[in-house]
Amino acid sequence: MAGPDVVVLGAGVIGLTSAVCLAEAGMAVECWSADPPAATTSRVAGALWAASPLPDPDGVLARWAGVSLEVFGELAGDPSSGVRIAHGVVASRERSGEPRQMFPGVQLRGAPAPQGCVAAFELDAPLIDMPPHLEYLRRRLGAAGGAISRRRLSSLSEPARHAPLVVNCSGLGARELAGDDSLTPVRGQHVVVENPGLEDFFMEDRGAPEWACWFPHGGRVVLGGVAQPGAVDPVPDPAVSQGIVERCAAVEPRFANARVLEVLVGLRPVRPTVRLEAEDLHGARCVHNYGHGRSGVSLSWGCAREVLQLLRSAPPPRPASRH
Repeated sequence: MAGPDVVVLGAGVIGLTSAVCLAEAGMAVECWSADPPAATTSRVAGALWAASPLPDPDGVLARWAGVSLEVFGELAGDPSSGVRIAHGVVASRERSGEPRQMFPGVQLRGAPAPQGCVAAFELDAPLIDMPPHLEYLRRRLGAAGGAISRRRLSSLSEPARHAPLVVNCSGLGARELAGDDSLTPVRGQHVVVENPGLEDFFMEDRGAPEWACWFPHGGRVVLGGVAQPGAVDPVPDPAVSQGIVERCAAVEPRFANARVLEVLVGLRPVRPTVRLEAEDLHGARCVHNYGHGRSGVSLSWGCAREVLQLLRSAPPPRPASRH
């Protein structure tokens, strides 16, 4: 029996979105992941669409973010996707100018600045509820004929023996699988509370390792945030949780007494820039798609379509009998 056309490694938002694009383009796709989608780092995200903060001298990241903005705008019409166009405020403690680089293509309007901030701007942007969005992607992949398998790998040679095309969306796993020492874990922690009646999001312009932000998703609100480079402890830190709630309550007092539903920890895969490139590997064609840091959701659809283009331009698959 012939194997799949392509194996996608990773079932977070980058891997699933890539797998969906490939399957809907007519490829036979298997998605291999050590963890189910609901247990990946992507599940921890807030997740507000915004441009990547990574250096972007060629404008490639902005282009990928723009593609994702367009797709999320379309998905907002489908309640099952977990995507909505939300109203909210972005505030800064240091910069008075509009944060246009954070939200290219989105109209910004001046707003009253919260205490301690020098400027604030209101906007409407895609806000993605990650648990239902990951489930939406899983269903969409299945509808296109793709499948997800639980597999833990030690080498990229394993999927290369199984399919002529491989897409490496393994996140931090690429440190070992691809030998990429430039990848650094950056620990994040969110406190999820019962929604006290909010629909709008709020985010401080993130120039510091700790900031206030919240993202309402129906009956729950995801509060943040922190960025702890090099930290890898998956256990929630009560002191970090307390700081998150206090910073958010300083802007919105209703959070001070909101019931905590859960505390989430995730390790963001950060490198100097996103790695999205093709190479020949163990007789297969491999496209690496990882290192998105905190912008995985925002870049997901743009990067997935780039993966599709790279694989379409690949040489004809090697003839082989795969089992």
